[in-house]
Amino acid sequence: MSFGGPEKDEDVLPFLQNVTAGRGIPDERLVEVGEHYYGFGGRSPINDQNRALRSALEAELRARGISTPVLWGNRNWRPFLSDVARETAAESGSSRLLAIVTSAYSSYSSDRQYREDFARVRTELGAEGLDVSFEKVRQYYNHPGFAEAELECVREGLDELEELTGGLDPRTQRILYVTHSIPEAMQRASEKRTLGYEAQHRQLIDWVSAQLGERDVLPHELVFCSRSGAPHVPWSEPDVNDRMEELAAEGVTSVMLVPIGFVSDHMEVAFDLDTEARATAERLGLGFVRAGSVGTRPVFVRGLVDLALERAAQVRGEDVEAPAVTPEGPLVPGSGSGAEDDCAGAVDRPIHPVWPAV
Repeated sequence: MSFGGPEKDEDVLPFLQNVTAGRGIPDERLVEVGEHYYGFGGRSPINDQNRALRSALEAELRARGISTPVLWGNRNWRPFLSDVARETAAESGSSRLLAIVTSAYSSYSSDRQYREDFARVRTELGAEGLDVSFEKVRQYYNHPGFAEAELECVREGLDELEELTGGLDPRTQRILYVTHSIPEAMQRASEKRTLGYEAQHRQLIDWVSAQLGERDVLPHELVFCSRSGAPHVPWSEPDVNDRMEELAAEGVTSVMLVPIGFVSDHMEVAFDLDTEARATAERLGLGFVRAGSVGTRPVFVRGLVDLALERAAQVRGEDVEAPAVTPEGPLVPGSGSGAEDDCAGAVDRPIHPVWPAV
């Protein structure tokens, strides 16, 4: 399951209306917000990337002798989760779905809201006489598959930076790990059951740095992009563009941006980093490298299938080894199978590395 995105100019306004439903934002403002989509022909990269990920997951499952079909549904645009779940349940009247979401960290928008979507769809389809249930894999920011894929991205980015600048120099170069900014209130809420959204990023960054060995020579930090909402509401800072301004004033001459908060090169990467941040770097005279995202890297795809098998085994009542690379350890997922399920309104919680049978 994913966020969804428009496929053409005519989709942009109705897509944004879905995203902002209930907030009272006038269409004139949404058209302004949609300018970065129009600059890409109205087509967000996210849908094609999800199609590629679905194909990669199907291939990995087949390689393991598993014939379970892989479906794809979105929150805000076609194919909608409710339509996909309805179609798969229509023949028999029921369907059990195992959900992987395209977000790795714990916060309301990246975890809990998806659980609420599953609960809503179950209720909606139940009213139609269809029995649909959902089980969700745990948030996977610290699963070895995601972590090792991020490490690959950083190593390749460092190769590109060395080629651009002739070598790595801690005096004049910085690594900026970039993730989506969230409201401070959402950040505080994410800390109630887990380490918290921002700290999860920092733990993974520390792990990546430790794996770099002798190449861990450049200062690094976590920065943010894609802030939205009312100006008076505090969000995560510093913004990546603001931080580049400061670094240039301090004598830094090159930066490498790592989109550690994003699973693929969707709009927040294509526009906020590849367009806006690159333009900022050019204006400041900074050498600029943007590392890749995990996308469909084989180690990441294998990790997602491992997570699916892990969750399925847990649901069967088996004791399950749950690997994690950071001190927070693995996070226990809730089913999100109904509105009465407490986990439909919660983020994943840390547990012992071996899950007890449920």
